[in-house]
Amino acid sequence: MPHAQLTLTIPDSVWMSEVSRSYPNTRFRVLAATANTATGVARIEILGDDPEAVCDAFERYDSVTDLTVFESGPEACRIQIETTVPLLLNSLQEAGVPLEMPFEVRNGKMTLEATVPQGTLSDLRQTLDRFGIQYTVERIQQELDSEAPLLTERQQWLLDEAIERGYYDTPRRTTLVDLADELDIAKSTCSEILHRAEERVLKANRDGERDISSRITAASD
Repeated sequence: MPHAQLTLTIPDSVWMSEVSRSYPNTRFRVLAATANTATGVARIEILGDDPEAVCDAFERYDSVTDLTVFESGPEACRIQIETTVPLLLNSLQEAGVPLEMPFEVRNGKMTLEATVPQGTLSDLRQTLDRFGIQYTVERIQQELDSEAPLLTERQQWLLDEAIERGYYDTPRRTTLVDLADELDIAKSTCSEILHRAEERVLKANRDGERDISSRITAASD
């Protein structure tokens, strides 16, 4: 199954593209998102020098119908935003590509990584072309194993960092807050990614033990 990495250029007419280009040094982490044909809702973490000004810029767009600020600070804030133009989400959903959260938008671009069947990858290209979304294929590689990797690259990176920094030591050498600060990510984001990684590892370990147990039972018979 091919693993693809694409850089998507969000169309200039989309509010996220225009705002992120106006604040090129600001990072927009999309923590959760959902959309249908008419509306989209996203929870976004804004990391930059003036997040309040970014929120004001968002609210000036007619296509942004609601904006709620959950947390706010001088260099970061977390918001939930509703829009009538969920173009990017609709294009990915229509192509059948699962969108791994969180993903980041910066200066009008986002990086998409996905391990999908060849047919789905072809559908994605056609859908992006139809929606007028420009993209650059950074790499495509064939996974040697027929199964997708247990962890995403981001989950594997954060898990490795947590292990190296002593988060899983007994007693712990670092806390979740310190780990998130050292890696420059929000505490909630750090917790969410680690939880997903731990869930996959634990379930894979359980399934592996069941598989070994069944083979031993079969051999004894």
